[in-house]
Amino acid sequence: MRPLTEDETKAVFVKLSKFIGDSLTALLNRADQQYCLRLHRCRVYYAPEPTMKRAANVQRKQLLSFGTCLGKFTKSNKFHLQVTALDFLAPYAKHKIWLKPSAEQQFLYGHHVTKAGLGRITDATPQYAGLVVYSMSDTPLGFGVAAKSTLQSRKADPMALVCFHQADIGEYIRSEATLFG
Repeated sequence: MRPLTEDETKAVFVKLSKFIGDSLTALLNRADQQYCLRLHRCRVYYAPEPTMKRAANVQRKQLLSFGTCLGKFTKSNKFHLQVTALDFLAPYAKHKIWLKPSAEQQFLYGHHVTKAGLGRITDATPQYAGLVVYSMSDTPLGFGVAAKSTLQSRKADPMALVCFHQADIGEYIRSEATLFG
């Protein structure tokens, strides 16, 4: 477990800012207590400082995880967000998309969202912006990237993609062996 380097911190913040924008400072400087980011086995963990200090007392080989895993660095040093970050992205999301009940299951199986499954989308969403995907009852289901802007998606045909899938809560079941290891 170690602090992130400057390049790693930049990569994490760039990825998070795609989804939550300027609320990035609110994520780290919370009112309840101070939070920090730490790297352990190529995974970035978001944890309160007291938890991080307790985890520092455990040997690295024996420490499995601590806090919440936001994502991991690939072998080519690219940062990928994981579905475990959804609980922290959803409250601060800049751009949101709501799915019709008929499209929820398809999204949870890892498929992209078509216009036919689109319930609502926030206004002024640019193309390729980070989106948090919700059900119509405001339950966060996952996140992805806007394939089309709000205006383009309104004019698109029903089979056109409006959101590229990145992660969904179905991964807890599909990928439970590799999600935390």
